[in-house]
Amino acid sequence: MAAPLYTTASGQLWHAGKILVATVGLPARGKTHLAHALERYLRWLGVKSQVFSLGDYRRRVIGGAESLPKDYFADGGRSESTEALRQSIQNGFDQTVADFFNFGGQVVIYDANNSTQKRRYGIRERFGKMGVSVMFMESICTDQSIVEANVRSVKISSPDYVNWDPEKAVQDFYKRIQGHEKEYEPIEAPSFPYIKIINVGQKIIVNNIQGYLQSRIVFFLMNIHNKQRTIYFARAGEALIEHLYKADADLSSLGWAYADRLAEFMEELRHKKALENAESANLERRASVMTQKERTGDSGLEPRPSAGRMTASAASAGESVSLGTGSTPTGPIAASPLQRPSHQDEEGAGPGEEGRPLVIWTSARRRSSHTAWPFSERGYRVIERPQLSEMNPGVVDGMSAEEVKKRFPDEWEKKQKEPYSHRFPRAESYHDLSVRLEPIIFELERARGDVLIIVQSSVLRCLLAYVQGRKPHEIPLISVHEGELFECAPTAYGVKTIRHEFWDPIKEREERDKRFFQRDQDDLGADPESKTTEELFIRGGADGHRAAKSDQHSAKLSKGPTAEAAP
Repeated sequence: MAAPLYTTASGQLWHAGKILVATVGLPARGKTHLAHALERYLRWLGVKSQVFSLGDYRRRVIGGAESLPKDYFADGGRSESTEALRQSIQNGFDQTVADFFNFGGQVVIYDANNSTQKRRYGIRERFGKMGVSVMFMESICTDQSIVEANVRSVKISSPDYVNWDPEKAVQDFYKRIQGHEKEYEPIEAPSFPYIKIINVGQKIIVNNIQGYLQSRIVFFLMNIHNKQRTIYFARAGEALIEHLYKADADLSSLGWAYADRLAEFMEELRHKKALENAESANLERRASVMTQKERTGDSGLEPRPSAGRMTASAASAGESVSLGTGSTPTGPIAASPLQRPSHQDEEGAGPGEEGRPLVIWTSARRRSSHTAWPFSERGYRVIERPQLSEMNPGVVDGMSAEEVKKRFPDEWEKKQKEPYSHRFPRAESYHDLSVRLEPIIFELERARGDVLIIVQSSVLRCLLAYVQGRKPHEIPLISVHEGELFECAPTAYGVKTIRHEFWDPIKEREERDKRFFQRDQDDLGADPESKTTEELFIRGGADGHRAAKSDQHSAKLSKGPTAEAAP
């Protein structure tokens, strides 16, 4: 399902009316992560939706955790001034949500603890009078390791603890949790529409969900998790025949060089990140041990780092360390080559403390799948997914913009007015492509390790729009350039995107042209029959395969790519 092509006077889609999804649960249960993930999905569908966080509103009004009265999160026994402050913030927050609905909003994700039955009944009563359907999303964690992992991540992403000492931030957050635990009341009302998510997706309970859009919300929430991972996006390499969909051409020599550089850069980047995160990981471990001592009264010695953990002291001293569980220890970090196990899709195979594996997704078209061959040669798992194929251009296949304007002036004008929904005859639109990509989005949400997606620009725009929470009409306008790698890391408070430039296409093409003309000069007077296949390709005006690997790639072409086909 993608954004529908129709509009309504109210701006509300699927005749679903207004919906408020209120989060329920103790702190550090992943509520904010679920809220922002749902917001991204709804915006990609074209639904006017927004996360409203009570914590964010409080910070705007009175500041971060250091500005709060000491009894603000206490379990009862608050002073009159603190109670008045809390009520004032709550009323102002609810009015902000009401204003969003009054100005055309359709779905609000109401991000707060909402831990008592009284509070939940109050939400239903207030917004029910406005004609808003209220459903609850309760996150429960019985696995203490999940809670501890969420608490440790607070110092990284929570605006409450900016510039705080990591250990003090964790201690303060545990005190906040203890204050909420005494008044927390799980959802038990059988008539309320709700979804209970236990241990971030291990078990899900759904009750009295009503309507199409609520059902889509539930289905999405059944497919997500909050495990730390990174999603990478890159364009496929240059093809022998560009801008001709029917040709399904193989990579040019420049495309093969691009593929090699992409694989090299990915490994360099992931190992660099592992080294940079070493000190942070060591601080996390120390904070966790100290917090555990305070909670249990244990006075034992701090445990030694595990074999798969790299400490900051070892990194700074250049000692031999392990970059991932199951990997081979390297020599001094500054001088050691990149070493990797033979199977990069295994747990612990990746660099760094988490050892997250990296899986490569491509389309089934040559340009995309062959760009991933250097990864396959390095032991990475490569999966071909037909849904990732580029957008079919239909009758304008192979035409330049000027040719399309001349031959299809009416269609060109429609395209300029509706770039997202318009399709040329026998072609696909961005809307059609988004519909095709929805199964990929759910697969992406379910993925637990790192993923690199190598596709053409049209597919890249759609997927980036989803990950970054963009609206459908923005998809055709997203800028994606050859030689760029997008690094997207979902966090509790959004998605952090970094754009890396690892390849200069202008410079590379200039150097290729110089080599071509130099070879042209060197070949003057040479016997044409003595030329290699690649040289004949170049003399004919098209690029060939890399000379050094032409035989190898020709053999691969005859056997087909070594990638795994997705079911």
